[in-house]
Amino acid sequence: MKHTLNLTGRNVFDLDDYSVEEIEKIFETAKVMKEINSREYKKIPTLRGKTVATLFFEDSTRTRISFELAVKRLSADVVSFTSAGSAMKKGEGIQDTVYTLNAMGIDLYVVRHSCPGVPQLVNKYSNKPVINAGDGRHAHPTQALLDMFSIWEKTGSLKGLKIAIVGDILHSRVVRSNLIGMKKMGADVVVCGPRTLMPPKIEEVYGVQCEYDLKVAIKDADVVMGLRMQLERQNEGLFPGLGEYTSRYGLSNKMLEFAKDDVLIMHPGPMNRGVEILPEVADSEHSIIIEQVTNGVAVRMALLFLILGGKPGREVA
Repeated sequence: MKHTLNLTGRNVFDLDDYSVEEIEKIFETAKVMKEINSREYKKIPTLRGKTVATLFFEDSTRTRISFELAVKRLSADVVSFTSAGSAMKKGEGIQDTVYTLNAMGIDLYVVRHSCPGVPQLVNKYSNKPVINAGDGRHAHPTQALLDMFSIWEKTGSLKGLKIAIVGDILHSRVVRSNLIGMKKMGADVVVCGPRTLMPPKIEEVYGVQCEYDLKVAIKDADVVMGLRMQLERQNEGLFPGLGEYTSRYGLSNKMLEFAKDDVLIMHPGPMNRGVEILPEVADSEHSIIIEQVTNGVAVRMALLFLILGGKPGREVA
């Protein structure tokens, strides 16, 4: 494993701050971490003595568990914080919460919040590295990294691949980080969904192709990623109903006949089975959805290892 690029002390607010070489370094490190996770004994002592705080001001299951597993498998300590039941319910703000945690010796913060920019605030108040675990509709860089790693692991490179992302593009923070990362890594990206769920000028802003016809979007695609249809948006009148959405944009075997024969099927989760993706596709031999979850732990271990200055040795060889 090459260690020519130093990511020690870096923040992960989004992927626009990372070069192709740095992203590839994260992938190479994640590959090693994934091998460690396949062993009977999954814990290595490389970050022993470090303490990571997970600050989740917004509900999460998989991202939180994935990060906390990653911390523990590197032998660091984890402090799990939620705003529910905390002093924030008594009026304490983010600034004083971070000051309090910092006084306890936190080395790195993992932050999820419904408002964009909160990870930057935590970094400002703590002067410690921060990993963005999702901030509003803005970004979700570790999800994008694990998505890209899942493709890279199967194909060896994202360069020249046609990747179609289908669904609620407008409200997805996952899409924004993926568009930045995938384009940076040389992929040709197509976004597809109802016009009411498509951000304005997305083609100009991200340099991607925008389609409203699913058959056109996934024609000859190497990768097709479905996005969660945010059912809470249905009351906003952004699309007529779930039945119509599924008939036009749902990923089915019939629809995927337009993609390449060896197409990879992805979904960042959680899935609404039968809405944006049918079980016949989610559970097919082309699906790497479960592998994405597995890769999430490896990618987050890689980031923690690189940012907190883990020293390579026999335990990560």
